[in-house]
Amino acid sequence: MTWRWTRSVAVISAAVLTVVAVGAWRWWHNHPPYGPEALALTSSLSLVTYAEAQAALGEEAHAPFASGRDQLVLGRVSWQAPPEPLDGGYFAVFLIDKRTDRKPEVFGVPAPQERAVGVGSAGVENRIVERYSWLHGAGDVRVGENEWRSNGNRLYVSDEKASPLTFVALFPYVAEPDPELPVVSAPVALADLLLALAYLGPDGQVYWAQRLQG
Repeated sequence: MTWRWTRSVAVISAAVLTVVAVGAWRWWHNHPPYGPEALALTSSLSLVTYAEAQAALGEEAHAPFASGRDQLVLGRVSWQAPPEPLDGGYFAVFLIDKRTDRKPEVFGVPAPQERAVGVGSAGVENRIVERYSWLHGAGDVRVGENEWRSNGNRLYVSDEKASPLTFVALFPYVAEPDPELPVVSAPVALADLLLALAYLGPDGQVYWAQRLQG
């Protein structure tokens, strides 16, 4: 009887240790290496002409083409060297039109930064929305009962040395917007825009998100 009791205690203890170990690993795995305060983030947004956008991006890059009533937004995000390298993680920079919760499709970045900065979207970033309600424009858009659609693009920064990051976003003029499928469009005011930076880990962990503008 004593042997059975001892064995049961041992089994329970092993199970408890396993649960504790798994919990500790999950905490460590999802724990951010550092917070946004470590980066001393600064940013700016401004409406610019095509010539001003081209000058900001440099001769080797091409600013998004804008004509007529189209608008261009010039953005800059700077940070100091982080305590640790990204090591497979990345910074996601979101520019969101708060009127529609949509992101621009077209961005331009300086040629020297093209290897470190990508433009696109990733489904894993929908996790940001689950954690930060104020950043719900970062995720995909639901257009039906079981249908989701990509919501524009964001900037993907894979090299922590890419600061200061300069970009130009296109806001095209839409004569007759579709109320059921809104998109970013001109005319836009700076007060309509939200700029944020999120830090995601190599396995899609959402470490944190920081509002920069708006």
